[in-house]
Amino acid sequence: MFSILRPFIFNLDPEVAHDLAIKSLKLNLLPSKMFEVEDEKILNIELLGKNFPNPIGLAAGFDKSAEVYNSLLKLGFGFVEVGTITPLKQFGNPKPRIFRLKEDGALINRLGFNNDGMEKVKNRIISEKKKGILGINIGPNKNTKDQKNDFCLGLKNFFDIADYITINISSPNTKDLRNFHDKEKLEDLLLALNKTKKESKTNIPLLLKVSPDIKDNHIGEIIDVAIKNDISAIILTNTTNSNRDNLTNEARREEGGLSGEPLQQISTNMIKKFYKQLKGKIPIIGVGGVNSGKSAYEKIIAGASLLQLYTSFVYRGPSAAKDIKKELIQILKSEGIKNIKDVIGKGV
Repeated sequence: MFSILRPFIFNLDPEVAHDLAIKSLKLNLLPSKMFEVEDEKILNIELLGKNFPNPIGLAAGFDKSAEVYNSLLKLGFGFVEVGTITPLKQFGNPKPRIFRLKEDGALINRLGFNNDGMEKVKNRIISEKKKGILGINIGPNKNTKDQKNDFCLGLKNFFDIADYITINISSPNTKDLRNFHDKEKLEDLLLALNKTKKESKTNIPLLLKVSPDIKDNHIGEIIDVAIKNDISAIILTNTTNSNRDNLTNEARREEGGLSGEPLQQISTNMIKKFYKQLKGKIPIIGVGGVNSGKSAYEKIIAGASLLQLYTSFVYRGPSAAKDIKKELIQILKSEGIKNIKDVIGKGV
């Protein structure tokens, strides 16, 4: 069905198409049985104190204000991450701010954390009980005077309703945000967040989402700070500001974060580098160009325990998670693998 509708959808402005998708998902018309796959048990994995039915998650950026997470879980995702959510509602950057690069299997976005704000989002989640594993991605408002405090406000607001919280220090579309990759700034931020956790009497897992554009010599520093401050998992990676030279679409020079196929190898290489240095101390969630069972498998053997996708959901439609799971199961069976956990990091 999506293949029939796709030419019409792709003639629409990307943000109009996205809003239409959110409205369609609110109708909740698609039965979950449509998205079930055989032998999914092979994909079950325990992480963050939770039993994930499969490792294919939806990354933050699609359901920015937690409007349709239960409908998304019905599409076969093992977990859904909503956000990025800021303390106050904000419009984000001026439009147009998202671009399809169809020939390159990519997107460029400079959305700028457009969302309804933490109070409204929390009330929404409370009113619609989650029917699966829900992560909440938090960040600072554009005009805040204290980015660190905004992160702490987000944690304080969501710790009691999320399964995990992602600290987004890596969006390229919020000024100075990536400065938190600096060792001292990151240490200061994580100390403040752990203080907030202690005051809130919570042990909710905190995940750190990292940029693909960091230098290799920063990897060890980030790992040291993450381990020291009890980060539960590292998400690798966010979108990239680089790798535009080989793209063919005329939108390739647009400012913003590049995602999809051009990010695939960059993020997989970053996963390998982190996995080697982490030595199993912190698990990795792999993101960037996951668009098939093969690309999913490559990230898992590179060291990822879970995966997330976004761009391939835009290009493949509602069956993206189902199709990737089926392909991944076929690969695992052909290799004689009984459970996905047995191949994590085997290619490093």
